[in-house]
Amino acid sequence: MSTQPHDTPLLEVEDLVVDYRRGRTSFRALDGVSMTIGPGECVGLVGESGSGKSTLGKAILGLTEVASGTIRFDGGDITRLRGAARRRLAADLQVVFQDPYGSLDPTMTVGRILAEPLTASGTGRAEARATVAEMLERVRLPADTVSRYPGEFSGGQRQRIAIARALVRRPRLIVCDEPVSALDLTTQAAVIDLFIDIQRETGVSYLFVSHDLGVVRRICHRVSVMYRGECVESGPNETVTRDPEHPYTRRLLLASPVADPRRQAERRRSRLGLRAAAQGPVA
Repeated sequence: MSTQPHDTPLLEVEDLVVDYRRGRTSFRALDGVSMTIGPGECVGLVGESGSGKSTLGKAILGLTEVASGTIRFDGGDITRLRGAARRRLAADLQVVFQDPYGSLDPTMTVGRILAEPLTASGTGRAEARATVAEMLERVRLPADTVSRYPGEFSGGQRQRIAIARALVRRPRLIVCDEPVSALDLTTQAAVIDLFIDIQRETGVSYLFVSHDLGVVRRICHRVSVMYRGECVESGPNETVTRDPEHPYTRRLLLASPVADPRRQAERRRSRLGLRAAAQGPVA
């Protein structure tokens, strides 16, 4: 786990509501969600598919409309930033997506992909090349990576390229949207270690979105658990990932696989029991 962060929030989300329309009806994706992230802190956002965790990340990034509530970054209201103001914020707020191939243009060399955010913001070519080389070194990729294309790399290497692209403008917060879920277990561990090292070296903050409590246990300082658009539990990593209070969080914990077949069978039975209790008696 990375170094303990400062107390003053960098990001503050207060009573956030997001509604999605389906024809004439609407669906509430987020219902009064609040959270904070401090400088140098990693906060995990955990939940099953459809829980609202990715919607929260998109709202912070300005990729989905907010019905009500407030998002503040470094004390300033960014809830409805658009146009040039949102583009300026990109220097401080970046994202790493789940799919390391789909998020990279296959027709561009890695060097061009990484330099593009810099040159678009007015950075000179020489400075951009130096920054690209620095970031490739930071994500443990060789210098000749700049002349190659994304399709020439493995999934784990492509995700390192995506991380380098997020880092080139030296952001203060990165939204990590399921950044290791498409990778095999060994590669997952290596990329998580890389995230931890980068945070220690740069002091960047993370919102780390995942469906896996085991993953967030390794990297996060605090964890918030999403269920049906609401935050049902939040607290220190050790508490939420090892001794949770909410039944839904306990079900998520029991869903994490273990190597021992007997323990795995016991966890499966316990999880089914919690699910049955949550559903109540059948009429």
